[in-house]
Amino acid sequence: MSGDTQTMPLRQGTTMSEEAVPDIDPTTTAGLLAERLQAWKHAVGYLENYVEALEKVHKVHSKEYEKVLKTISHPLKEGAHFDQGLGGVAGFFENMRVNTQALVNSNSETEKTLKGSVLPILERLHKEIKAKHKEVTHGVEKGAKEIEKARNTTQKHIELLGQQTAAFESTGGKLNPSDDPYVVQRGVIYRLNKQIIEENNHRNDLINIQDSFKDFEAHVIQVIQQAMDALNQVAGGQAEKTRALYTDMLGAAQRIPGDFEWKGFIQREGHRLVDPNEPPRSVDAIVFPNQNHSSTKPLIEGSLERKSRNKLSWGTQSGYYVVTPSKYLHEFKDDDNLRHDPKPELSIYLPDAVISAPTGEKFHIKGKDKSKSFSSKLTGTSELHFHAHSAAEAQKWFDAIRIAAGATGPAYESNPSSPEASMSETKPPLDTGAAQKEQEAGITGGETVTSPTEISPTVTRQNTLKNSTPAAASTDPAAPAAPAAADEKKTPVA
Repeated sequence: MSGDTQTMPLRQGTTMSEEAVPDIDPTTTAGLLAERLQAWKHAVGYLENYVEALEKVHKVHSKEYEKVLKTISHPLKEGAHFDQGLGGVAGFFENMRVNTQALVNSNSETEKTLKGSVLPILERLHKEIKAKHKEVTHGVEKGAKEIEKARNTTQKHIELLGQQTAAFESTGGKLNPSDDPYVVQRGVIYRLNKQIIEENNHRNDLINIQDSFKDFEAHVIQVIQQAMDALNQVAGGQAEKTRALYTDMLGAAQRIPGDFEWKGFIQREGHRLVDPNEPPRSVDAIVFPNQNHSSTKPLIEGSLERKSRNKLSWGTQSGYYVVTPSKYLHEFKDDDNLRHDPKPELSIYLPDAVISAPTGEKFHIKGKDKSKSFSSKLTGTSELHFHAHSAAEAQKWFDAIRIAAGATGPAYESNPSSPEASMSETKPPLDTGAAQKEQEAGITGGETVTSPTEISPTVTRQNTLKNSTPAAASTDPAAPAAPAAADEKKTPVA
């Protein structure tokens, strides 16, 4: 066999070339098969990791469901409001506790079953693949080493044959018997035969391994299917059980009639509920302490017309006025106590006020507004001009105001005639004691000032001096009089 011409080997599958020492790596096929077994081992390892993670999930779910159970483990707050028997809200929560505890147990059992039944199937398969991988790699590796050794030996003798043939041509055929190219060639054939035997044995081993892969992979698939079937029975059964438990909780809630709890509540606590047949409450029917106390009863009340305190206004305004036992004259918008809080818009303390006797339907009061309203802060002391519906009604108001003010002497009356006619009449002697009492009661002098201004102290003094002689005294017992020694400014005494 000449080494001058060498053709490159053509690899088709695992077919050897016609060269004595082919360039094909004898471990190539074995490496490919070993790599395939490694792939199967990793695939099964993925399934193992999946089942282990699923096992941990159910373990965590079991603990989480324990936390869920704690949220309803205590009795219902204000539980007396619910029927404690079955068929009500209390029974529904008891059903939830039982089913949630079943969820805890179900997940715990699933965890144990996955760990004890499904995972061992995959672990055994993993070991089988690992053993097969070891068998392939170790057996083929040993055969590959024998082939490599035989090929090296053959290669040496082929190189020796080349040396001897070259020496034969250079020496003219004078060689040692052991160096005879013929002998060397027969040695090459012998060693080449041993190499081919090793290669063929190795080839047969690879064929056997390849043929066994079909059955082995079928076995791997079958075991994986078995493991998944067990996983479905365990995890799928647990999922169906979870669904059944939640369905039972739903049924317990749906079986509660809408009026079940209310009817039971009516039976237990009906005596504490509002009777719809009772009539509604009315303010007029309510009695409260001091409702009829004498201090709450007005001396007089009603509507009056009052001239506005605004000097730019010429009309009058109507209001509701009350004289109380507390000696106040209050003004309100109306007599309604329900629509708004009845706060006085004007309050005059009568013992501190100056009051004129009525003139027909009119009478005047001069005093300070103590209602603490915004208008009271602006006006201060002012004279108020009232207009009653009739002269008799004006007299009633005057009498009530005199009583509230604490006056004890005879009331002064405003004379509707002119001042000159009043002065020309014969007057009785002056009663100093009565005048003093009337002054203490806060009643004004003889004439009523019709203008909106205050009663002038100077006019009062002049009237007093004119009436100081007994001959000029008025014969009218109701005519006003003042003591000779009266002050120029009248100071009411409470």
